[in-house]
Amino acid sequence: MAAAAAAMVVVAVVAMAAVLLPGGEAAAPRKPVDVPFQKNYVPTWAEDHIHYVDGGREVQLYLDKSTGTGFQTRGSYLFGHFSMHIKLVAGDSAGTVTAFYLSSQNSEHDEIDFEFLGNRTGEPYILQTNVFSGGKGDREQRIYLWFDPTKDYHSYSVLWNLYMIAFFVDETPIRVFKNSKDLGVRYPFNQPMKLYSSLWNADDWATRGGREKTDWSRAPFVASYRGFHVDGCEASAEAKYCATQGARWWDQPEFQDLDGEQYRRLAWVRKTHTIYNYCEDRDRYPTMSPECHRDRDVV
Repeated sequence: MAAAAAAMVVVAVVAMAAVLLPGGEAAAPRKPVDVPFQKNYVPTWAEDHIHYVDGGREVQLYLDKSTGTGFQTRGSYLFGHFSMHIKLVAGDSAGTVTAFYLSSQNSEHDEIDFEFLGNRTGEPYILQTNVFSGGKGDREQRIYLWFDPTKDYHSYSVLWNLYMIAFFVDETPIRVFKNSKDLGVRYPFNQPMKLYSSLWNADDWATRGGREKTDWSRAPFVASYRGFHVDGCEASAEAKYCATQGARWWDQPEFQDLDGEQYRRLAWVRKTHTIYNYCEDRDRYPTMSPECHRDRDVV
């Protein structure tokens, strides 16, 4: 009975979230708390290509011709705020991909992606974001960043709750994906996800559609990380709802939408830095996806 009642509460809350309209007071996410790597993360593969600095306060991932490497959170999470400070591969990074993302573990998986696509020396990085829900992705958006991400650390973060997924670069929102269940769009709400990060070779597609190949004479390629912030509802991989739903700061009404200034910043990113938006791609999608207007991806 208790499990059934909890499931009914979740369904009711999700239904309510799906019909909420923009408005009311909004707020910026709380400032992340920097912690050592070992507090929240463990290596996923090729541990010998991960270098620890200052007791794990900084971690460097190495990519050479033999392998890349990656790490993941110890636990799985169902909603929360997740942030990483990253300094990307400097110089000629064509063919490389540095990724920071959340992903569930089953076939109809949910996923929230930051992917940094390397480029030839002097050409800008491309930041690609994507959202998978119920195994369906194909929601790519690409932007040029307004700074050189190889010169210093910058913050990349995700706020994920029942109402929206918001992507931030430093404190600027670059994308919102709202709960549009009422429009027939699946939304990630009942599959816990782990956080992952990796540095790997993807020269079959990453740079100019695979036309630019990795220059291995420049290896090893190095991406550096700090912060390792996780503030989420930790849950088992099989959980269908968050046990603390409604009680955490990122569940509160002020985090159901962006505020006016955040939307102005998002509009600036759309106008001046976006180079691809699936919502505007009529060749791939003759009919625009129903969430595009709600997410303000199109005017």
